[in-house]
Amino acid sequence: MSSARVDYIAPWWTYWLHNFPHINLRLQPVDSSFQPEEENYQQSLIFLGCVAAAGLGLNLLGLAVYLSCLCCCQKDEEEESKKPNSCCVTWSAVAAGLITCVAVGVGFYGNSETNDGVYQLTYSLYNANHTLGGVDSLVMGTRGSMRSGLHQHLARLDEIFATRGDYVQTLQFMQQMADNVIKQLLGLPDWEEAKVDLASIADQTANLEYYRWLTYLLLLILDLIICLLACLGLAKQSRWLLTTMMVFGVLTLVLSWTSLGADLATAVGTSDFCVSPDKFIMSKTKGVIGSDIVHYYLYCNQSLSNPFQQPLTIFQRSLTTMQIQVQGLLQFAVPLFPTAERDLLGIQHLLNSSEASLHQLTALLDCRGLNKDYLDAMVGVCYDGVEGVLYLCLFSTMAACAFTVMLCAIPRAWRQIASRDRDYDDMDEEDPFNPRARRIASQNPNLTNMHSFCSYSSSMGSQNSLHPPAPAVSNAPLSEYMNQAALFGGNPRYENVPLIGRGSPPPSVYSEQYRNRYSPSMRATYLSMTEEQIRHFGNDFRA
Repeated sequence: MSSARVDYIAPWWTYWLHNFPHINLRLQPVDSSFQPEEENYQQSLIFLGCVAAAGLGLNLLGLAVYLSCLCCCQKDEEEESKKPNSCCVTWSAVAAGLITCVAVGVGFYGNSETNDGVYQLTYSLYNANHTLGGVDSLVMGTRGSMRSGLHQHLARLDEIFATRGDYVQTLQFMQQMADNVIKQLLGLPDWEEAKVDLASIADQTANLEYYRWLTYLLLLILDLIICLLACLGLAKQSRWLLTTMMVFGVLTLVLSWTSLGADLATAVGTSDFCVSPDKFIMSKTKGVIGSDIVHYYLYCNQSLSNPFQQPLTIFQRSLTTMQIQVQGLLQFAVPLFPTAERDLLGIQHLLNSSEASLHQLTALLDCRGLNKDYLDAMVGVCYDGVEGVLYLCLFSTMAACAFTVMLCAIPRAWRQIASRDRDYDDMDEEDPFNPRARRIASQNPNLTNMHSFCSYSSSMGSQNSLHPPAPAVSNAPLSEYMNQAALFGGNPRYENVPLIGRGSPPPSVYSEQYRNRYSPSMRATYLSMTEEQIRHFGNDFRA
């Protein structure tokens, strides 16, 4: 890391969210500082969720009023009024589908951004926890070696050098230096409690983030599936599919507003922390770690003095002094007391390992490592995290709008389907040109007793005794067909088109109400039957 310090600057959207009104449940303004343990601050975040709940209530109330008006107000069922309504339903479904697709795309991006930010936070917490754990391990190891290993070596050397007072004084001086090292190590802050808190926070955050990410993934997939099935139901005009999607649409609408309230409260609370994170951290570490140490790691300014510089310097000097004393004893005492060489070499090895631990401890206690973890965590939470939550808020809003439009379009489609079925019910079941009658006849041939050109039975003989001639193939041009379609009100439905040129009788023979549908020329075409046809069929089909 370069010597130039990178300052943490909160993004603009955190200040925007931080300026949101903080009101408790008694409608009283509260302080916007991040105080998650304060009851009033908790109520201010719950109030934001209540605002989303109120929005859900108004949305459902509006849908209820709309459905009531749609059911109570009877509209004209003429053919001219059906086409605009169908067009309105189609465009509403298209708009709802497009908004849902855009909302799902925004939701996937926001979910990914939030997950990246939380992952960066947990990674930084685990990294800082590893650093603090390394500091504790080095301190505990050095203290243990000084207390037990060095003490044993000095005790044996004291017995060996019992006859030499100057050597005994050297051993006592080394014992004082070792006690001084232990004292300096005890003066370092105990990171054990802070380390446990960081590990616990990281674990809980990772677990919550996993379930949050999975929940939003399922919600996004559910929104997309419901939208596609609703569009399929509108295209197929399936009543049961539209009814099912309407129920699921209401459920998704409730989930969208719920997620909006939760995301809004999370975004505001996190922004309150991001505006002044150092203030919250110093308040939480008060009484556990010195404020000068916390300030040193949070800001890591070159102008700030290292609070560990003095104990580490004393540690280094004590080790150097002890190594000098050991070198002197090895040079002058070993020739006189050869049995002392083993303990002196053991002390020398212990001092060398302690010096290596000192260098590692100095590197770990430097502010640049922990400060980098702090900055990475803040960037992950306040930049990627809050930005992702804002995108999730946008997704919830767009999804609520899309499903509101869809819930308005489905009842209209239902009415059109019901109106079409009523039109078919009003038709004469004995009309051979009624498509429903033809479907019934094709499915139940035994129920068909209607006289037709192809199936006709006379009281004078059986059907097998009759040999009607093959129907003449009509060579009428296409323009004649279009003109005939124009004669029937401009609606070229196949059930209203007469079979001109085929000798088929018009339905006016069977029902009086169909007489006015056919022009005189069409009736004349029917009456111009050949004598052979008249001889076979008699006067049954006379107009």
